[in-house]
Amino acid sequence: MSGRLSEGAIAAIMQGEEVAKPVLQVINTRAIATGTGPPRYRVLMSDGVNTLSSFMLATQLNSLVEQERLSAWCICQVNRFIVNSLKDGRRVVILMDVNVLQTADQVGGPIGNPQPYNEGQGQRSAAPAGNPAPSKPQQQNGNLSGAGPAAPKYHAPSNQFGKASAVPSAPKTPGGSQAKVVPIASLNPYQSKWTICARVTQKGQIRTWSNSRGEGKLFSIELVDESGEIRATAFNDQADKFFPLIELNKVYYFTKGNLKTANKQYTAVKNDYEITFTNETSVVPCDDAQHLPSVQFDFVSISELENTPKDSIVDVIGICKSYEDVTKITVKASNREVSKRNVHLMDTSGKLVTATLWGNEAEQFDGSRQPVIAIKGARVSDFGGRSLSVLSSSTVVINPDSPEAFKLRGWFDSEGQLLECASISDVRGGPGAGANTNWKTLFEAKSENLGQGDKLIQNGENIEYFEANVAHSLSQADYFSCVGTIVHLRKENCMYQACPSQDCNKKVIDQQNGLYRCEKCDREFPNFKYRLMLLVTIADCLEYQWVTCFQDSAEFILGQSAAFLGELKEKNEQAFEEVFQNANFNTYEFRIRVKLETYNDESRIKATAMDVKPVNYREYSKRLIANIRRNAQLG
Repeated sequence: MSGRLSEGAIAAIMQGEEVAKPVLQVINTRAIATGTGPPRYRVLMSDGVNTLSSFMLATQLNSLVEQERLSAWCICQVNRFIVNSLKDGRRVVILMDVNVLQTADQVGGPIGNPQPYNEGQGQRSAAPAGNPAPSKPQQQNGNLSGAGPAAPKYHAPSNQFGKASAVPSAPKTPGGSQAKVVPIASLNPYQSKWTICARVTQKGQIRTWSNSRGEGKLFSIELVDESGEIRATAFNDQADKFFPLIELNKVYYFTKGNLKTANKQYTAVKNDYEITFTNETSVVPCDDAQHLPSVQFDFVSISELENTPKDSIVDVIGICKSYEDVTKITVKASNREVSKRNVHLMDTSGKLVTATLWGNEAEQFDGSRQPVIAIKGARVSDFGGRSLSVLSSSTVVINPDSPEAFKLRGWFDSEGQLLECASISDVRGGPGAGANTNWKTLFEAKSENLGQGDKLIQNGENIEYFEANVAHSLSQADYFSCVGTIVHLRKENCMYQACPSQDCNKKVIDQQNGLYRCEKCDREFPNFKYRLMLLVTIADCLEYQWVTCFQDSAEFILGQSAAFLGELKEKNEQAFEEVFQNANFNTYEFRIRVKLETYNDESRIKATAMDVKPVNYREYSKRLIANIRRNAQLG
């Protein structure tokens, strides 16, 4: 059992002196309940002279305890710490950066005969009489093998420590005194006066509300320092005051504000409390805090989302495998039109999930180069299996500068882009859910009984999920994508005369007097419009399938508009025939909806083409290569 501790360091820290990288021994660690947030660990430490139980481990260092690297009797060097004064006068030391120099097995037991430090004694325990203290502190450099005298008491501040571990100098109060900066992790509702130095990692837009109690406005921000993160909200006058002053990714001193229990339903921030700005709140820019972290993520694998409860708030990272065009929808509550875009994210688990972007993020997003996307605070939905929705409080970072992003990019470029990923957003989705991602052959679609409500359970999938939803799924359609070749087109009854009204496609009745009646609109019209309802047979290497193609899909396959085809059929039957002949034996990508329908007491699967487009042979080849590799591994 050997080791050299920084004797007197604990007393020096508690006296407010600056101490450069003290070497201490862990006596014990204890977990503290924190509600729904990450666990916090209290650490009893010794410097060989005194012991102190007021050490708290920053949450980013929790892995040291959980991996049993920081355990009783180990010796560690504290590279950075923050001392926080509580309301009752007690001090807590937050350990921000710790290196384990000797493990518990190497040390074997306690060093020296340390006594508990009494914070009220007003002085440090003296060092052994045989080791007089020099006037300048002796710095420890992690050399634990020396057998010389123990380190002396600390007196003078260390400039090196100030550079390595001190927080930026805090702003001065109106009276001229300097405010004490405390870590975010130490904030609680029992503190009335506090100052934090934090980076703004998310800033929402000003939102308004109106209810029976009145009207108002608010905006929220998310703040991060080295100890943790917290959410802050400004209402009404404070919203007007601070919104133009606070900028995203800038660092500020925040002083005073009400602390209350956080509502976890609306945020993924890992903190049990949140800040509300008041009339006494002040926000001052800080220019010397480049060491503060940016957005803090707690990523969940896409494969884990299948078992994540609905409405959970999660952080995810993935490659943009594909994305859809922007669409406009109208919000019923406000009758306001907003932009929406679905992107399909893939990670190393081989799973793919659909995430929905809204507003400006949807309009400005560019996925053409398949970027890495990190989303903090996405809400889990059970629409179409499992999908994600980006909230107003979410943070979306494109190609983040992080180890996770670099690892994901390297994996995708080397092998991931060739994999045929399985979408978790296509279990029982709509036509837009995971569009063009649930690729199957026609044989696979039939063998899995798609559209029949009894989709086969394979490879240990969630049996309970299917049993619980079998009644609901009987009336649900399934969607899949395939590559197929048209081998037959049925010309008979492929067109009909429809109501000319813009929003009505009902078949009209010829009144034989130059007028056409629509029963739905209850009107007669002097004209009509042609609508296509084309029945085609498509085939791939294993199977064939009858598919119904309506207006847009049919016009794309035939290469002519319905109006032109209607005129051609009336005036030139031979030219009409040639259109169908030319459309035969062409290969396309089909997005197909399959559903079990009953007509005259007879049930059968009806397949409808939701989208038809040319084959992307580059992506098609990648999927074929991935299938070959997978089958080769099985063999």
